[in-house]
Amino acid sequence: MPETLHRYPLRVQWEDTDAAGIVYYANYLRFIERGRSDLLLQNGIDQHSLMNEPGGVAFAVRSCNVDYLKPARLHEELVVATAITELRGASLTARQDVWRGEDLLVRAQVKLACIDRDGRARRVPPRIATVFATLSPNLSH
Repeated sequence: MPETLHRYPLRVQWEDTDAAGIVYYANYLRFIERGRSDLLLQNGIDQHSLMNEPGGVAFAVRSCNVDYLKPARLHEELVVATAITELRGASLTARQDVWRGEDLLVRAQVKLACIDRDGRARRVPPRIATVFATLSPNLSH
């Protein structure tokens, strides 16, 4: 697994699989969401507090492109690797890979919009942008 910004380990549970014991394709979206949420939390960004503070914002998925390369199965240990690859005024892009050991299973590119409580686009708050820039110094702005 290449160097990346954040790693989120998980184990495939019964509820994640179909009748054949293979992870149902839509559940990878849940896995990568957990990876992004954990990245924020581990870097001091509590999404609930962020939305509820004055001028609060949230990050909403604008687009998601997923390539399913190999299946994962019940009880396997996986890692969601997340890297923020682009930060713009009101959006950011993350590359998220799901690995089983050295095997790349899923590759996703997720574009997130920063929105206010009414769903309107807002600039990424400077303190949040600073965190992303600190975590990924090669980030394009």
